[in-house]
Amino acid sequence: MLNTVTRTAAAAALTAGVLISAGAGDAQAGHRHHHWGTGAAVAGGLVAGALIGSALTAPRYYAPAPAYPAPRPVYYRPAPWTSEWYSYCSSRYRSFNPRTGYFVSYSGRHVFCR
Repeated sequence: MLNTVTRTAAAAALTAGVLISAGAGDAQAGHRHHHWGTGAAVAGGLVAGALIGSALTAPRYYAPAPAYPAPRPVYYRPAPWTSEWYSYCSSRYRSFNPRTGYFVSYSGRHVFCR
């Protein structure tokens, strides 16, 4: 379905094509001996108007937006206070304290190992 703006643009383009062809026909009125007559000029104007109108009413291409953001990667982290958790945190953080479950960050804060 075409909206009102698109229909108006198509009608204006076709009207311009007819007017151009009518002007071309009047210019050739004094040269009747030429085998291309006013009918060819009208047909050419209609073709030009149709091409311009179809170009104006053609749908524009827009890149499709992603339907949803990409899923976040899943990282394996063992549950706290399990043997896997102790070995993960002690291998990852040199300042890990297994009695409290915290390590000291570079800023000096105590952070619980997750």
